[in-house]
Amino acid sequence: MTALVAVAHGSRDPRSAATVHALLEVVRGLRPSLEVRASFLDLSAPRLGDVLRAMHGEGHRSAVVVPLLLGKAFHARVDVPGAVAEARLPSLDVTIADVLGPDPRLESAALRRLAAAGVTSGDPSVGVVLAGAGSSHAPANAAVASIARRWAADSGWAGVEAAFASTASPDVPTAVARLRDRGARRIAVASWFLAPGLLPDRVADLAGDAATAAPLGADPEVAEVVLHRFDAAADVRATRSA
Repeated sequence: MTALVAVAHGSRDPRSAATVHALLEVVRGLRPSLEVRASFLDLSAPRLGDVLRAMHGEGHRSAVVVPLLLGKAFHARVDVPGAVAEARLPSLDVTIADVLGPDPRLESAALRRLAAAGVTSGDPSVGVVLAGAGSSHAPANAAVASIARRWAADSGWAGVEAAFASTASPDVPTAVARLRDRGARRIAVASWFLAPGLLPDRVADLAGDAATAAPLGADPEVAEVVLHRFDAAADVRATRSA
């Protein structure tokens, strides 16, 4: 049976890897028959190449690598394929799935996290910052901005602004200022991060006393997206092999 190898970015913050492992436990609970393994690109262990080599040594013949990334930026476009190629395992058929985002289920999870922080739709006094990592790859930032525009149209809030923790603009203080200019009396921050770490902490620090939602984490709908990406890639692999 084709195995699912999830690969996250990795972090020096132990909460990040713990969240990834917790998410994959939810994935296993949704599909107990599927072999699911965790791996990381950097800073955390085990690394993706090491996991693939171990599977090859155990006799596995096929795997789908699912990037636990919310956008198709440098890590997805370069680092993940590079790590797979570097493993050099011609007898292990490896297919790389699409990244997790965008997907309505991720937005649903983000809104649940925001509600858990005390912010629900329909309050015109609230301005919401949708905070993501930021990328030098403009389409990845545009995807977050698109979500913010959709929320702004549907939520009843004073406004929704995308903001980024690094690389891209606007930053969190700029987004907060724009929302204040639109009449927002309270600011809340929605998280477009999968797990805790340096960048989500930076966002929280910059947001000051704003209500700040937790990252998406081990949410059942996020787990459903992981399995959906796996299934789509496995179907492509099956068609290719037929």
